Amino acid sequence: MLQFNDLSLRRGHRLLFEHAGFQVYPGQKVGITGANGSGKSSLFALILDQLHADSGDCLYPKDWVVAHVAQEMPVENCAAIEYVLDGDAELRRVETALAGAEADDDGILLASLHGIFDTIGGYSARSRAGQLMNGLGFGSGDEARAVKEFSGGWRMRLNLARALMCRSDLLLLDEPTNHLDLDAVIWLEGWLRVYPGTLLLVSHDRDFLDSVASHIAHIEQQRVTLYSGNYSAFEHIRAERLANQQSVHEKQQREIAHMQSFVERFRAKATKARQAQSRLKALQRMQEIAPAHVDSPFHFSLREPEKRPQTLLRLHRVDAGYGDTTIITGAELSILPGDRIGLLGRNGAGKSTLIKLLAGSMQDGLQLQQGEREVHKHTQIGYFAQHQVEQLHPDHSPLEHLQQLDPKAREAELRNHLGSFGFSSERALAPIGPFSGGEKSRLVLAMLVYQRPNLLLLDEPTNHLDLEMRQALAVALQDFSGAMVIVSHDRHLLRVTCDQLKLVHDARVDDFPLSLDDYPKWLSEQNRQAAVDSTDTDKTGDVNNNAVTRKERKRLQAEQRIRLQPLRKRVTQAEAKLDKLHNVQAELNRRLADPEIYNERNKRKLQDCLLEKADVEKQCEAIETEWMQASEELDNLSAELTER
Repeated sequence: MLQFNDLSLRRGHRLLFEHAGFQVYPGQKVGITGANGSGKSSLFALILDQLHADSGDCLYPKDWVVAHVAQEMPVENCAAIEYVLDGDAELRRVETALAGAEADDDGILLASLHGIFDTIGGYSARSRAGQLMNGLGFGSGDEARAVKEFSGGWRMRLNLARALMCRSDLLLLDEPTNHLDLDAVIWLEGWLRVYPGTLLLVSHDRDFLDSVASHIAHIEQQRVTLYSGNYSAFEHIRAERLANQQSVHEKQQREIAHMQSFVERFRAKATKARQAQSRLKALQRMQEIAPAHVDSPFHFSLREPEKRPQTLLRLHRVDAGYGDTTIITGAELSILPGDRIGLLGRNGAGKSTLIKLLAGSMQDGLQLQQGEREVHKHTQIGYFAQHQVEQLHPDHSPLEHLQQLDPKAREAELRNHLGSFGFSSERALAPIGPFSGGEKSRLVLAMLVYQRPNLLLLDEPTNHLDLEMRQALAVALQDFSGAMVIVSHDRHLLRVTCDQLKLVHDARVDDFPLSLDDYPKWLSEQNRQAAVDSTDTDKTGDVNNNAVTRKERKRLQAEQRIRLQPLRKRVTQAEAKLDKLHNVQAELNRRLADPEIYNERNKRKLQDCLLEKADVEKQCEAIETEWMQASEELDNLSAELTER
């Protein structure tokens, strides 16, 4: 087992944790959580003997093979698959010994080594490495490419594949999902669930921890506490403990009331459609977990947009891509105030390309090849992407970054804004060069929020953010009155903030009619179909037949969209009517709340108001019935077409 005995650790003069004592048994999967800077990565460095404890011991069996993801960017000239195979050190040792025995013509040694090679799975190792690369999003042609040809994010995926290739007893993963998209995250979850060794996992992805972890080791107030169960179970226990502290009880109640009001607002619009029900459950779950985060240092809101034009942005028959390569074809998309759109799609399908196109960020040769991109003159876009984090000035402080946006603003106002993002006192005045990736991402978000956008375009906004900041971001996005489009591998964020899902697939942008919970099943079906197509091609040797199969499938998908369109239109029309009626209801309730209307001289006004209220409620009931029927029909037809 892995044992921590009365362990204390400092970095410089700062105490990370002390008197830590717990055991991790073989096969257990432990999620390590805690605020940024609490000592999670330092704990890994301690296990790897890269740091030494101030007191106490960290012990595990000497014969254990420990695997971890290297943080250095590899620059090798070797093929990517060879780099991944290097992760199995024993395999490489046996291969070297085999080459030596063959050179020496030592038949007895060769026979012995081939037996060992078979035992350690050497004959299937290349296939295993290829499966790891495929699961992490690499294409078949990538196996032979030199490692140095890949971008930084893809090299980090190679480092992860190399660590998974190791037949380890103990696997240490420090935020492995940071450089992955949602498809790869879902694949990695499945791989880790069946991993036979002991796993220590640092992650800020709630759904990922819930799916993989059997225990949670939480670092808080210089203590490490081991909890049984997944992250949801830990949050429940922590919320109960915090509730017993009178100092935070009132804050908890305010947080619960805030979440309750949002859940009720959404419930008023929710139908029985699968997407709506899935999101309602997620919001109710968020209401439950909010009390576990009342002591978070992050509490901010998105500033109210100055203007909200009727149509913020529109794509009409747009083709876009790079050079002669088209990534997106015939895109039709209108973004209105209040739209909350989550983008789904396989790796490389074009999600980030679509976000860049919406933002008007024509980088790396991106071109609008055909069609129209129309932006209202009062549309204020707030665009978050990784390149903006990289463009921060390392010598400037967070305060100086904000002052460059608004030179006339009072310093106190800017510092208050930064404080809500965790940059308080001297941290707001420090140069950001030494800041962590999470702190830099927080600063970009703080700058984006300060500019009061009415359209948010967020491309993986949670990378490097800890759980507390992710929770604060989710709450803030719920109250945002503008529109937003999000690409994220954080399913919790998508569930609680988005009420529309768009699928970028086969170069098109379509509605995804199922719920986010159905996406892994849809993805699995796509992978299965791709495997069938590949097998058919291999068997017949006829690429044209395979092309016909793909063409037929696209034709069927187009027919499905045509069949679904009338139902979607009914749902949309009902939503629009209900929105108008809800606004009328709100105005009537405001008038009825005025004590003046109950005076004798206003008797006629009161009667008219009550009659109008009854009529509006009757209309609402009729349209809600129509809405639910259309949504159920849409849900059932979508499920039927998906099963086919």
